[in-house]
Amino acid sequence: MKRFVWPAALAFSLAAFPLAKAADTVAPAPRFSVDNMDKSVDPSADFYRYAAGSWIRRNPVPADKSRWSGFEELQERNWQLIHALLDDAANGKETRREVRQVGAFFRSSMDTNRLEALGFRPLDADLKRIAAIRSPDALFRLLGDLHERGIGGMFGGSVVPDAKNSSVYQLKLGQGGLGLPDRDYYLSDGFAKQREAYKEHVAKMLVLLGDPAAVANASAATILELETDLARASKSRVDLRDPDANYNKLPLAELERRMPAIRWKSYLAASHVDGVANINIGQTNFFASLDRMVSARPLADWRTYLRWHLVHSASPFLHAAAESESFAFYGTVLRGQPQQEPRWQRAAKTIDGGIGEALGGLYVEKHFPPTARARMAEMVANLKAVFRDRLDKLEWMSPETRKKAAVKFDRFTQKIGHPDKFREYAFRIAPDDLLGNVQRAAAAESRREAARVGKPVDRSEWHMTPQTVNAYFNPLQNEIVFPAGILQPPFFDLDLDDAVNYGAIGVVIGHEITHGYDDQGRKYDANGNLNDWWTAGDAGEFQTRAQKLVTQYGAYEPLPGKHVNGQLTLGENIADLGGTSIAYEALERALAKDPSKRREIDGFTPEQRFFLSLAQLWRTNWREAELQRRLTVDPHSPGQYRAIGPHVNLDEFYRAFGIKAGAPMYREENARARIW
Repeated sequence: MKRFVWPAALAFSLAAFPLAKAADTVAPAPRFSVDNMDKSVDPSADFYRYAAGSWIRRNPVPADKSRWSGFEELQERNWQLIHALLDDAANGKETRREVRQVGAFFRSSMDTNRLEALGFRPLDADLKRIAAIRSPDALFRLLGDLHERGIGGMFGGSVVPDAKNSSVYQLKLGQGGLGLPDRDYYLSDGFAKQREAYKEHVAKMLVLLGDPAAVANASAATILELETDLARASKSRVDLRDPDANYNKLPLAELERRMPAIRWKSYLAASHVDGVANINIGQTNFFASLDRMVSARPLADWRTYLRWHLVHSASPFLHAAAESESFAFYGTVLRGQPQQEPRWQRAAKTIDGGIGEALGGLYVEKHFPPTARARMAEMVANLKAVFRDRLDKLEWMSPETRKKAAVKFDRFTQKIGHPDKFREYAFRIAPDDLLGNVQRAAAAESRREAARVGKPVDRSEWHMTPQTVNAYFNPLQNEIVFPAGILQPPFFDLDLDDAVNYGAIGVVIGHEITHGYDDQGRKYDANGNLNDWWTAGDAGEFQTRAQKLVTQYGAYEPLPGKHVNGQLTLGENIADLGGTSIAYEALERALAKDPSKRREIDGFTPEQRFFLSLAQLWRTNWREAELQRRLTVDPHSPGQYRAIGPHVNLDEFYRAFGIKAGAPMYREENARARIW
């Protein structure tokens, strides 16, 4: 099963096509700087512009990006470092297996002459199989095979720890099958233009594939109609956040009885999980609707639908005409991005997704010093100490619930930098078969996961590659994870003062810790199981406090008439608030331990630099289409609100900058959220 949230080389001549040479210089680290500030702005009027206004003016969104922020600045620099690793691997001078694998994958991505010569031919076998579907069993057998190779359609699936028995893997299936980013794109009047553009895009792609225009237009209408029906059956993003409502473990025999049009056994056999007895169906109403659709619609409609999803999935890895048309819609129409990223960068992202730990081993070897891991471990310990103390003193929580919260916290674990052992990839990676490499990578991962159903969970596994600029909390394993990629400026800077680091990576650490106790993370117990361990009174008190954040963020209006969804973003907003509050206290403890650090730098106190660092961390410029998309699908608030949203709930912020009642940045005390 393909997870969702995610080698013999053929001989050839490098002279056959040029590899994009990595730049001789890498962009400077995007550090915190007072030069990013706009000191002409009153901090009590607009703290975000005060902290980052000069950077915002100097940094319009690049032509090949849909958003530009401190986050993207670091990502871009990271990709430049990776580009050099890819070039070295593609030169073929090293004999290590992982280097040869990375090099072969990169060569296949860069060989545009080969891609142009192939055209759509890599799809021929699958197109013939789709055309040959003559029964529901054949439909679902082929669907299982397509899913295994990373090709979407109808629904999605993954192999994950059982949320109510998190020591064992289970098969989980959920709603999906859409070509647009979200159900709202099909159902909301506000996305009417995008729907029409989507239908035109589908028709253009089918014409490129060889269909007459009239046939392509009719097929596009069928696809949009079918996907709209799937969208109507789908839950909203807010409803998908509820882990209890989206846990429905059912016996296979019952699924066959309740939804007989879905050929479960045919699908599972093709997915290599045919021995499964129970399946966690995330959204039972969706699958009931899908069952009715399979019964009501002719097989010809499903053939048309799967044909489209095959082309859609493959187009970024085909010749220029297909790739460009795909980008014109998914990049420009949906995200407002005028041009694609350089080919080497697209290739790097593909390799990261396919054999990420092979690439990660090379990255860590060259770009992640042991000193960073040690310093990060120290900061994690400091933040954990603050949060643990707060649990003991939390005034709004009863002793009964507080005791269980502490037991959960005491079992918290962390991973920093990279796995102790990198994964090996045992499938063929050919330097002249880009789509084949992508699909073989997906199939190998799918089969690896399928073989684990019913077996013990591997707690050593990482769910992000080491080079990823991000971090995560895993509620099923009660762990926080920080890949090497994020342990760089502006998040983590060994050359700057504690205040800047606690305001950046310190807040990130606290953010991930707090996820264990946000509106959904709090529902998992010390063993990582979905289990209600709260008293009714404490749960009610938590919800009352959390509602203040729903109200606060729901009032933010980044585009005219379009507000942040306070319910969709609640978990991340709670984590931002908790992370900021405990990181601030951790800084104060560090300053008390070493008073020599309590000094002004660049004219600012440590407390001021803490809040400035956090605000600069989320400096962001947007393209309107991308901002609109993010407001619909992203559980994170836009950066400009992450930069100030936590601040205005903290008394310490007002004291640091002397902000008084009546100022635009001032939030009345009874409206401030205080949770962790």
